Amino acid sequence: MKQEELKTWVNDFTDDLYQWAFYKTSSAVTAEDLVQETFLAAAERLQSFKGNSAPKTWLFAILNHKIIDYYRKKNSQPITLDNNLFSGFFDEDGDWKKEKRPKNWFEEEEQLLDDDDFQKVLQECMHALPEVWNHCLQLKYLSEKKGAEICQELDLSTTNFWQIVHRAKLQVRNCVEINWYQHN
Repeated sequence: MKQEELKTWVNDFTDDLYQWAFYKTSSAVTAEDLVQETFLAAAERLQSFKGNSAPKTWLFAILNHKIIDYYRKKNSQPITLDNNLFSGFFDEDGDWKKEKRPKNWFEEEEQLLDDDDFQKVLQECMHALPEVWNHCLQLKYLSEKKGAEICQELDLSTTNFWQIVHRAKLQVRNCVEINWYQHN
């Protein structure tokens, strides 16, 4: 009986689980893998499912743990940074290089985020970031999560999180300046 239930759950909940995993990882391949791992874990623990919660709730709980494990594993791998990446912005004293100082982004268009072309450039700049950096920015600025919550979810120290956010914002700003302001 339990195996038949699992087959029904796969048919009923795969799309919802995939959408959530894709939202959390921004990767179709990773989302597919995480959903598959979720159903494998559910199959292994099927006998322990007592029905105290809805099957969908139980599967989402497993998936959320898989997502957290995915980011913990990813964050435990050292990030290789090109030291020249940031030396392009700052001089040897740590001050902004004159030509790399952030420019003022005063736009006549007050609703820049409503511009589809700008949205496309911003998305491309975000996707060019290392995956963890992208995820930190999305959680902080799009999902509006608190830093402590993000640190716990991604298993980051507070210092590391804020360093990642700072560096990611620098990269996105530079990318937008190059790909939007210098081309428009």
